[in-house]
This record gives sequence, C-alpha cells and structure tokens, in this order.
Amino acid sequence: MAMPRGVQDTTGQDASAMDRLLLLADSSINLTGTVDAASNQQHDVFKTVPTTSVARTVTIDAGTPLFSNEYLFTDYTWTRAQDGSLVWASPGVLTGGVFNAWTT
Repeated sequence: MAMPRGVQDTTGQDASAMDRLLLLADSSINLTGTVDAASNQQHDVFKTVPTTSVARTVTIDAGTPLFSNEYLFTDYTWTRAQDGSLVWASPGVLTGGVFNAWTT
C-alpha cells in the first residue's frame, strides 16, 4: 500500500533552496495471495474486475491502527509461481475523492 502526496515546486528565482507545496493525498494498493476459488473468497470479490467499474472497500485492520478506503481495481491476474502454487494479484487505485488516514 502506498499513500503519497502530490508536490508542487514553487521556488522563486530569489530563493537559494527548494520551496514546495504539498498537494492532494493519493493511495494505491497491491493485493496478492494464493488462489482460493471457493465461495466468499477473493475470486468472488475480484472476478468482475475486467467487466465492471465498481469501487470496492478495502479495510486493513492491524488491531489498534485501522485503515479503510474505496479503491477501483484495475486488474486481476492469476500466475503459476515457481513452486507450483497458483497466485493472484490485483492492483487498486483510490477513488471517490475521500482519503481516510490511519486511525488509532
């Protein structure tokens, strides 16, 4: 997961060092795992990525810190790893214009 902020260079000609403004926050996420095509597992969630444009809520719950945002997922791939396991990957980008930071 990444949570970068845009940066704009506003350095004047009279400055001797860089001057910048922080812009809007963004977020992206890359989810991966071992394929489980059983009901109510990742395949049920991501199988419609190629044919629909719906936002999906992703919540990361690490106990005290919690993070939740709406993401558009742009791909859903299955690949065979060198050890023979079948793995999936799905990258997502922030949508909806709302950025939720970590809560404590």
